[in-house]
Amino acid sequence: MENQARAASSQTCDVLVIGGGPAGTTIAPLLAEKGYHVVLLEKARHPRFHIGESLLPANLPLFERMGLAEEIKAIGMEKWGAEFVSPHHDMPQSIQFADAWDKSMPYAYQVKRAEFDTILIRNAEKKGVEVHESCKAKSVDFLPDNSGAVIKAQRDDGSEFECKARFVVDASGRDTFLANRFQIKHRNPKHNSSAIYGHFAGALRHEGQAEGNITIFWFEHGWFWFIPMQDDVTSIGMVTWPYYMKTKGQRSVEQFLRDGIAMCPALAERLKMATLINEVEATGNFSYVSERNHGSNYLLLGDAYAFIDPVFSSGVLLAMNSGVIGAEAIDTCLKTPAEAPAALKRFDELMKHGPKEFSWFIYRVTNPIMRDFFMHPKNIFRVKEAMLSVLAGDIFGKTPIWRSIIIFKVIYYIANIIQPRRAFMGWKRRRFNIRRVDDPAMTSV
Repeated sequence: MENQARAASSQTCDVLVIGGGPAGTTIAPLLAEKGYHVVLLEKARHPRFHIGESLLPANLPLFERMGLAEEIKAIGMEKWGAEFVSPHHDMPQSIQFADAWDKSMPYAYQVKRAEFDTILIRNAEKKGVEVHESCKAKSVDFLPDNSGAVIKAQRDDGSEFECKARFVVDASGRDTFLANRFQIKHRNPKHNSSAIYGHFAGALRHEGQAEGNITIFWFEHGWFWFIPMQDDVTSIGMVTWPYYMKTKGQRSVEQFLRDGIAMCPALAERLKMATLINEVEATGNFSYVSERNHGSNYLLLGDAYAFIDPVFSSGVLLAMNSGVIGAEAIDTCLKTPAEAPAALKRFDELMKHGPKEFSWFIYRVTNPIMRDFFMHPKNIFRVKEAMLSVLAGDIFGKTPIWRSIIIFKVIYYIANIIQPRRAFMGWKRRRFNIRRVDDPAMTSV
């Protein structure tokens, strides 16, 4: 049951969180457990549809920490690895998380986000967070004495809500509430893609333990995800480049997705008996970053700060991890203000670490030389184990992977040097792919 206190038109709190996705519903209960009065605003009402269903093994310790491991297990399809299918290679390549450096995190889950996010927000309520659903933040005014901010919101019924908070957390996802207000959100100059996605029933899956594995299909204009979930539901998404989005023309987004699937025979075969069970949706301007992720009395978490291509299923992990490190930073800022600069600096470093490490691979994953590495991985100097650790999301702990990651990068650069023509053509193609294409049709999807 929501704790909405509708009679009060104005109130105060220690921390106000904007957004009830994984970032917001991670930081809010962690702060509540530390004794803070936390208010969370969520514009929708759970359960609601959301994309980003594939989790990573590194998520599981976070579920344990939050006391949610069994609830997540009950709704999750076990994901023991991933499969890569390339039109330029004869055989698919499968990886197993159990082969990563740290053998203690051998699997993850695929989840329906409507169920997953509902578990997280109800947990926040149980931990004492004052949750207001169907309540959208409209404005924020930071006080001149640096004592906090006044946030105004509006409920779906038209009533208004106002709260004065000592600290504001923007976990609004792709709405990027504060980044838009500060005008600090920018397209990622190194990447540029869009996504079109829907849920299907009756897709052909692998048998046994591999049934829940995610499959990545490369095709001429980008890549597809294939994410099996419980109840015979499979999430299918096409991530593609601006120039290809421009070719959509008058086609519906559903037809555009189906036409893309037809261009990927391996995926089309897996979907030949499948039925679309929801409305196809699309998201443009897929990759972006904000100039900063914090101020003296606010933080930007997860997608509210930056969004990267989801090819490695990193979104939920980065969101939840930002909530964990954000809670520690805010606790320091509010309890020991003298230590706030150091705490916020540490927060900034950790916030940038995840996108940086994933992005190095994301920017190169369509390069033919890098694709060869994925399709024929070698474990010299334990580089395969280290790479699998990155794919498992094990980048924030103490696993000693970084020497091997450096070696992997050196091998990659050497491979480009000894194959100059292939490297140049790959670079040229990527420049073509990510170039900005301004067209009104692209904003309508």
